Amino acid sequence: MKDLGGLMKQAQAMQQKLQDAQARLAESTVEGTSGGGMVTVVLKGTGELAKVTLDESLIEPGEGEVIADLIVAAHADAKKKLDAKQAQMMQDAAGPMAGLMGGMPGMKF
Repeated sequence: MKDLGGLMKQAQAMQQKLQDAQARLAESTVEGTSGGGMVTVVLKGTGELAKVTLDESLIEPGEGEVIADLIVAAHADAKKKLDAKQAQMMQDAAGPMAGLMGGMPGMKF
């Protein structure tokens, strides 16, 4: 039974680390780009779009479709980076229990 108590303490510590990591992630931002840097978007850690920056050369009549495509691509780039950052933070927070928790429903690593 002594081992069970230790395991419970480890689980509680890991839960606190995961909560801390989620809070840090929510406060972070990631940047995604497309078109060779002509479009840049910034996502908050929550996934919310915070900023879009367009190269002025794009702002010409008839470029609307290109701009829209580049914004979507920049967003996809930023989302991929955000997902990777989230996975790494959760992996770091879980520490030695990451392998154990990875197989549990609702836990993504």
